[in-house]
Amino acid sequence: MSDRAAIERAVAELAAGRLVAVPTETVYGLAADATDGEAVAGIFEAKGRPRFNPLIVHVADRAMAERIARFGPLSAGLADCFWPGPLTLVLPLEPGSGIHPLVTVGLDTVALRMPQGLARDVIAALGRPIAAPSANTSGRISPTSAQAVQDDLGSKLAYILDGGPTNVGVESTILKVEGDTVRLLRPGGLTSEEIEAAIGRPIVTGSAGPAIEAPGMLVSHYAPDASVRLNAQRIEPGEALLAFGPNRGIGADQAVAIRNLSEKGDLREAAANLYADLQALDRYGARMIAVEPIPHHGLGTAINDRLSRAAAPRAQ
Repeated sequence: MSDRAAIERAVAELAAGRLVAVPTETVYGLAADATDGEAVAGIFEAKGRPRFNPLIVHVADRAMAERIARFGPLSAGLADCFWPGPLTLVLPLEPGSGIHPLVTVGLDTVALRMPQGLARDVIAALGRPIAAPSANTSGRISPTSAQAVQDDLGSKLAYILDGGPTNVGVESTILKVEGDTVRLLRPGGLTSEEIEAAIGRPIVTGSAGPAIEAPGMLVSHYAPDASVRLNAQRIEPGEALLAFGPNRGIGADQAVAIRNLSEKGDLREAAANLYADLQALDRYGARMIAVEPIPHHGLGTAINDRLSRAAAPRAQ
């Protein structure tokens, strides 16, 4: 099917209130018309997503964005620099935006992003914003291919728009702009270093309180079936190994399976491979996935964030 035909099919399904998986540069999103409450409710149902966890609204252009959220000079500058791209801005919600309250879970802010590629083309053709969290069961590994979506949620979707493997591989960076302060709520495909270089000031890290302010802030998230052990220097018999770089830890030859995020130690390549490699290792059925140390800079910040949430204790 041509891209044009695929976009037309996706738009028709969304316009009818049905769920569609769409590719972005980060991961595949589970999309519904953000103005249609029943369609948005379908996202929460399909994912098994907690109703207190807000959704990101995706837009096609700045005009659409400015009908939904209130931009100040700093947030407008960030959008100018990094949209379309892997950046989500948490901004004050405009009255009369048309965004259904289920999307924002009652908050007076909205998480807003302009994606690259086919997802943006779909939104433009639809003429309305879409709500689109990652297209996976809540708390599980995010999908970076159409096949990964099919394996997890395929029976619950009207259509999967196949755009090939995603090229960033981790979700968008989420920033909350409050006056002159830029707060990092979730590291992602845009690094802190890139943001700070653009705005000429340091960003503040972490939420201002215990409440969920944006997607991706749950302690346990992005998890495979296997348990995850971080910063592994020694590999125990029976473990699967998520490796990084050219050198292996002690006992690596005893691993039931090995996937290397990047043989050359490239963090951008590692981010692109993260979820697919976790899924591949999980299929071996090991009780534990041991993860070699990943540097905590650049995209390594986002990779370590996802891995720490994958390793967190899970609700029983």
